[in-house]
Amino acid sequence: MPSSKPTPPEAPELIWLRPERTGRGPRPAHSRDSIAAAAIGIADAEGLDAVSMRRVAAALGAGTMSLYNYVPKKEHLLDLMLDAVAAEYRLPATTSGDVRADLTELAHQQLGIFRRHPWLPALVLARPSIGPNALRYTDHFLAATAPTGLAGGARMEAMALFNGFICQFAQYERTAAAGAKWQAEMVGYLTRAAMSGDYPHLAQAFATAGPPADPDQAFDRTLDRMISAILAPANDA
Repeated sequence: MPSSKPTPPEAPELIWLRPERTGRGPRPAHSRDSIAAAAIGIADAEGLDAVSMRRVAAALGAGTMSLYNYVPKKEHLLDLMLDAVAAEYRLPATTSGDVRADLTELAHQQLGIFRRHPWLPALVLARPSIGPNALRYTDHFLAATAPTGLAGGARMEAMALFNGFICQFAQYERTAAAGAKWQAEMVGYLTRAAMSGDYPHLAQAFATAGPPADPDQAFDRTLDRMISAILAPANDA
């Protein structure tokens, strides 16, 4: 006879839908916060490729298999890391009502977080995730942009554009710093292309570009354009 025992429900894929603990049994020796902190410490010191369940378990003084009781798989560990760094934002209780000022402050905080954790931009681009701390950031962005009068969907799109710009800027900074030879060769290559006469618009851009900008100045200048685009009224016609 077929068993009448009900099939247990499948566990949610999203770790935020899984309870951290059931409330039964002894108090856990570790927590999601401590596991994420250990993984972030490894990534900051050695890069994201060095992060593994075995390395994190060793850092915590735990057995590798026991860690799976807290974090069922590596993807969940990455999600915990992303949300843990999102806790580094220092968001005010209320926004100022000055959209440009609020977004500028938010952008500088985000760039600072990316610079403190060089592995972060690539992970954000590869595996965007919204946990509890990221939800707090999202709500703040939506509050900061409320005075624009844009609909909620348009403001969510603006947030994706805003975050993508800062992430790409930080990723390029890291790539350029790690590949000084590549960077120098790229500048030389583009200079020769501009001088060839085959690319007149590139030559004009080079002729009026001036000396290389300080990275922080370049960020502020481009950020200002980005915010202007966010503030511009949408053309829905």
